[in-house]
Formats: sequence, structure tokens, C-alpha cells
Amino acid sequence: MAKKILMIVGDFVEDYEAMVPFQMLKMVGHTVHAVCPGKKAGETVKTAVHDFEGDQTYTEKRGHNFMINANFDKIDPKKYDALIIPGGRAPEYLRLNDKVIEIVKHFVTSGKPVAAICHGIQLLTAANVIKGKTLTAYPAVKAEILLAGGKWCDVNATFSNACVDGNIVTAPAWPAHPEWIRKFLELLGTKIKA
Repeated sequence: MAKKILMIVGDFVEDYEAMVPFQMLKMVGHTVHAVCPGKKAGETVKTAVHDFEGDQTYTEKRGHNFMINANFDKIDPKKYDALIIPGGRAPEYLRLNDKVIEIVKHFVTSGKPVAAICHGIQLLTAANVIKGKTLTAYPAVKAEILLAGGKWCDVNATFSNACVDGNIVTAPAWPAHPEWIRKFLELLGTKIKA
């Protein structure tokens, strides 16, 4: 059964973490509305590509323009079945928006599926909804998870695993897409026929 999914993005969202789930979820029949505070349907956000090239942290390059297809100001979270929170640099300032935080709280506390990846977990910590929950994220976000009362889920060094706790699935970065998206599809009840 097709679901209606909300995705919250902002300028310099991680390219793969927005584009891949957006396209894949639509491919399997779900409706995905990508929204951004201060932007309307038809406008774009700039993306950033984060890569892992042997440095102490990720590198960042300019990505694509990602088109918003719904108006943030008109969003009613009660009309959506699930939420996706991509990473990148956008979450660090999106978490300052009160409406974004209220939307995140709605999804988590109502038990609807939530998929957050990389720095997207910063919206969960800012919403104060992870106490006692086990999550993973980009390693630099570990301290925020612990300070917000969450538990750290240690995944492998290749960043290719995901962690599920109740209605929340988290992953450290885009290399985890296969497991992260598969686990999110399971939470959605999506069946894919081989």
C-alpha cells in the first residue's frame, strides 16, 4: 500500500541522502513531498556531496540542485505516514526552526516511521525525542545523541549498516543506503516482489 512520506531538506543537504531515497521511494510507488522552510514547490536547494577519502573527516563538494515539490508552510504532518531526514549541513540550522522541531516530534511520538541519516539525527536530538533510544549517525554526532539521552549504536567502519529502534531507523552516512532504506521500507510495510 502506497504511503505519503515527508522529507525535510535545506540548502547543502547531502546530495545522495536526499536524491537516492526520494527517487527510490517514488520508484516503489510511494508519494514523497520534499519541503524546505522558506521555500516553495518548484524552488531548489543546493546539495553537497560528502565523500570519505581517507581524511580525518568527510570532504565536501558542491552537488546538484534538488527541487522542492511541496510548500513547507502548508504541511500538516498528520496527513503523512512517515518522515525522512537526510543529513549534510542543513540539519544544523534546520533544528533552529520551531515548526521543523514540532514536525519531528509529531512523527516520533505518534509512532510513525522515521528514517534519519548522518547529521539528520541532529533534528531528532534537538526535538528531544530520543531518550533511551538506540541510534547511529555520523560519528561526530555521537556526543549529541548521548547528551540527548540516547544510546549509541556502533556500526561497522564502512558506514554500511543501519540501526532500528522502534519506529526510528538511523544510519551513519550514504554508504548505508541499502540497509537503511531496506529497514525503512520494512517499517513502512512495503513489499517488493523479486
